[in-house]
Formats: sequence, C-alpha cells, structure tokens
Amino acid sequence: MSIWRVKPISAFEADMKKSDLKRVLGKWSLTAIGVGAIIGGGIFVLTGTGAYYHAGPALAISFIIAGIACVFAALCYSEFASILPVEGSAYAYAYGTIGEVFAWIIGWGLILEYAMGSMTVAVSWSGYFNKLLKIFHIHLPDWLTTDPASYTGEGFSMNLPAFLIVLLVISLLIKGTKSAAKANNAIVILKVSAVIFVIIAGLFFINTANWSPFIPEATQIIEKETTHNAYGIGGIISGAAAIFFAYVGFDAVSTQAGEAINPKKDVPFAIIASLLICTTLYILVSLVLTGMMNYQDFNPLGKYPEAIKAPVAYAFDIAGQGWAGSIITVAATIGLVSVLMVMIMGQSRIFLGMSKDGLIPSVFSKVNPISGTPKTNLMILGIIIATVAAFTPINKLADMTSFGTLFAFTMVCIAVWILRVKQPGLTRTFKVPALPIIAVLGIAINSYLIFNLSKDAQLLSFGWLIIGIIVYFGYSKKRSKLNNPTEE
Repeated sequence: MSIWRVKPISAFEADMKKSDLKRVLGKWSLTAIGVGAIIGGGIFVLTGTGAYYHAGPALAISFIIAGIACVFAALCYSEFASILPVEGSAYAYAYGTIGEVFAWIIGWGLILEYAMGSMTVAVSWSGYFNKLLKIFHIHLPDWLTTDPASYTGEGFSMNLPAFLIVLLVISLLIKGTKSAAKANNAIVILKVSAVIFVIIAGLFFINTANWSPFIPEATQIIEKETTHNAYGIGGIISGAAAIFFAYVGFDAVSTQAGEAINPKKDVPFAIIASLLICTTLYILVSLVLTGMMNYQDFNPLGKYPEAIKAPVAYAFDIAGQGWAGSIITVAATIGLVSVLMVMIMGQSRIFLGMSKDGLIPSVFSKVNPISGTPKTNLMILGIIIATVAAFTPINKLADMTSFGTLFAFTMVCIAVWILRVKQPGLTRTFKVPALPIIAVLGIAINSYLIFNLSKDAQLLSFGWLIIGIIVYFGYSKKRSKLNNPTEE
C-alpha cells in the first residue's frame, strides 16, 4: 500500500466514538493545561540560558519573535482541532491530510519535542528543588544532583531529584485525567500569581544600566574548548529558536482533545488564550530579569554558577531580597511539576494515537478501564524520561526540544493549507483568516528558526529523524492498520 495513504475523517470519527478516554475537560481546564505547560520552562528555566548564551537584555525581543512564530502555528492548530478533535495533535492532523509517512515523521518529531521537553523540565526542577533544600540548610552531594557531563568530581554521578520527580508525576497521571487536571489548575493559579509577583516586585530592583547595551555586540563565548556565537541580531534570532520549547504548552492542549467535553470549540479557544496570556508574561519577566541582573552574571563558570539553573530566584537573591527569592523558589519548585505533568500527559496521548493506528506496539494504546488513562504507556515513558533526565545536561535537551517543536509547527502550517485545498467542504468551527498568508509566514519563520539552532542540536535532531524513517520502513509500515484494513 502507498506510504501516502490518508486516514479518512470518518475513521477519526469512529475512533472518537469508541474511545475509552473520559471527556472531563472544559475550556478553562484546557486553557489551564496550556498555561500549565507554557509557564514554567520559559520563565523559570530558559531566561538565564537565553540571556547569557544568546540575546543578552534583548531576550524580550527573542520572546516576541518566538511568540509571533507561535501565533501563526496556533491559528493553524486551532483550525485542525475544530475538524479533528482527537488525541495525537499534529500527528493526527497530518495523517488525515497528507499521508501516513508524513504523519509518522511528525509523530516521531513530537516524541523528540515532548520527551526532551519533559527531561529538560525535570533537570530544571532539580535545580530549584536543590535551592529549596538549601533554604532549610540541607545540602545534597554534587554527585547526586549533577549529570556526568557536568560533574567536575571523580566517580559516579547522576541527577537523582530529576529522576525521582518524573516517577512522582507518573504516579499522579496514572490515577486519572480529572484528578491530574484539578492538581494542574491549583498549581497554575500558584504559578501565575508567582509570575505576577516577579513582575511587580522586580520593578523596584531594576538597574537600567543592565539594559545597556540592550543588544550587546556580537561575540563568541568559549567554554571547555567549544565556541558559541552570541548576541547581536544573530543572537536574538538564535535566542528565539533556543527558547522556543517554552511555547510547547498550546500544542499540549491539542493532545487532550480526546478528553475535552466540547473539543471543536473549546480546544481552539484554549490554544489561542493560553498563548496570548503566556507570551505577555514572558516578555515582561524577561525585561524585569535582565534589568535586575546583568546578563553576563548568568555565566555557569562565573561568580554565580548556580544562577543559570534557577535564574529568577537568584536575581532576587543577588538583589539582597532573599525572602522574595525563597517565595519564587517554592513557587517554581511546585510550578514546574505541572509543566512536567502536561508534557508527559501529551506524550502519552500521542503514543496512544500512533498505537491505535498500528504504527507502534499495541501496548501503548491500552487504556485502564478504571482510571481511563493509558497506564502501561505512562509507566514505560516514565522510566525512559527519568533515566535520560538523570544523566544528560540541560542545554542539549532544551535545543533538541525546540527542534521538535519548530518542526511540528512547520508541518502543521503546511498540512492545514493542503486540507483547505483538498477538502474545502469540511465543517470548520474555526477557520484561519487569510490562510495562504498565515501558512506561508508560519512555514517561513519556523523553518528559519530551525536553522538558527545550535549545530549540535541540528545534527542530533536530524539523526533522530533518520532513525525514525528507518523504524517506519522496518516496522511501522508493515503493521499499519490503514495498510492492513482487514486486521483489527
């Protein structure tokens, strides 16, 4: 059978009718899932790395560029969600429009996006958790909190807190989506309150000299025999690419469509609302942070080596406001749990959709009848994510996550345009205005940002896609239910 065979819309509708997932999420719960995933990585983690390694004080411009790129993709996601309100996100959208091999490549890219994103957040959570312990004068040994590549001592080392938090989140998700959503809603309220606190309290400690020059002159950062181009216009663009994974949250909303009460209306609403809320907060926080603390002070080999792991809290500490740093540390430590929760939940639903189609083993599509969650799927994911997070440095993980996100966004912009041309008569409760213009802009800016990621991230990510193509032709194509219509 053709690798370009398209899964009919009727087949998606049949899947929805016989789905074992429980429809328990309203539009505000979906919006909270989006905000829960977006607020965290960008504000509590990547502001430090983005400012030091890429844009300096101009990080706010990087967030604006990334936000604009997301708007184009978000509009395209919203139209798709109004047509195909199923779990699987961009993978499902491509399967219903362009063809199986294209859908597989997107699904494989989404694995990179969500799995690497989960690992990045777990490593960052570990940084804030260690800072929280130090408030109470508890100090874990370096060999238990540092990945082997970053460990300067001798012998074995691992990031144990990152490993354990993933297992804790998996145990929460297995209990059920409704209880997980309630926990997420509570954490989101705490996080947004903390972010607003950062913006208001930080205003009183801004030193405008830290913004000068706002766009530092382009230069090279040398670390352990490796060089990295930073600052200038190029740094702003590479900064937008590097922090892009912070926006993955609205994509996570679309992975929950199979559990939405009224997905055709509520998913598009939640996608756009969560994106607008969080982009505004990102821009404000990045301005406050780079005003409070000079971007060069985020150097992991400099005066404040821990600042890059927990930048917002350290900015207040350095300003002599330890009490504020403590509040933020507590909020970030709790808040990053919801980011991890949403990302792992999104990953499991993408696996669920791919497994239902026969492209990956059937164990990933088994739903527990009591909890209504893919229990085995979650447990396998948890073991893999926890192990990699414990032994991998954060900067490698973040860049690869950005690649997966940008790649998926580009493909969605292409696919929604193709579907509009091929099936203009489909009912769309949401339609992208001026679609050709929006799609072209989305494709162009997302593709451009991919080529502004670090060379290591590009090579590793392209390598991942090549492995995916080998897996497809070696395993998935033969077992695809679409290409074996008589098999159940």
